[in-house]
Amino acid sequence: MEQWSAGAVARMLGISPTTLRTWDRRYGLGPDTREEGRHRRYSPADVTRLRRMLELTAQGMAPAAAAAIALGSSPPARPRAGGGPKALAVGGSAEGRGFARAAARLDAPLMSALVLELVEQRGVVDAWESVLAPFLVALGERVIARGRGVEVEHLATASVLDALRGTAPVALSGRLPVLLACAPDEQHTLPVDVLAAALAERGCASRNLGARVPAGALLDAAELLSPGSVMLWAHERSLADAAPVAELLARGHAVLVGGAGWDEVPAGARRLWTLGEAVEAVLELNRS
Repeated sequence: MEQWSAGAVARMLGISPTTLRTWDRRYGLGPDTREEGRHRRYSPADVTRLRRMLELTAQGMAPAAAAAIALGSSPPARPRAGGGPKALAVGGSAEGRGFARAAARLDAPLMSALVLELVEQRGVVDAWESVLAPFLVALGERVIARGRGVEVEHLATASVLDALRGTAPVALSGRLPVLLACAPDEQHTLPVDVLAAALAERGCASRNLGARVPAGALLDAAELLSPGSVMLWAHERSLADAAPVAELLARGHAVLVGGAGWDEVPAGARRLWTLGEAVEAVLELNRS
């Protein structure tokens, strides 16, 4: 069976060896087998778990929760006969159960109201990482496993978007802190919408270009607005490869990237793993 060193796995996944060591130490995402006196060697099963960790954290899930799922210690609950999203376990939280019940009934107004209440109580980052992202990930896995329920997934996502897009925009004074955009042909806008809401909560202005931003349009917007940083989202590598990262860097822009598509981070860009990390990175660059 083929095995790889820690350095080879880090390069394969586009993460730093330090991150790999941290995930091993904190969450137990290291090699299944270790031989005394020899360097750690990762098996294909080990790498599969690490890829799952990357996928989940790229969707905004907190690392501890993502690791639990990647290790198989907290899989989505099995559906009961006739069961729907209300059977999903979302960290055991009352908020998650309430959102799941509303989703099962396709009650979009209630879902949006619950999101607003959750954000008011916990803040955007905690609401997303502790409740909303785990629910949407589990729901997506349920849809794939059962081959049905896409309507629930779409309406739940739309309800989260509707609630977060209602966040009052922050008036711009001085330089724009960050320009947000999806890679060309990337249609998943939820992560950048959530980031925009989280930044607004911290009093940080942003401009969000949304889905499927052509490379030329992104470059034109960056030239016009001269933001403190440009944040790009892509959930697949083919989409990330089409983003004009090299051109943005060549023009002097600080580039942040997020999503599972960035398994190889362009030199000079900064890879972000969680919503909280993205917020702090934008604020840090805005202060510098």
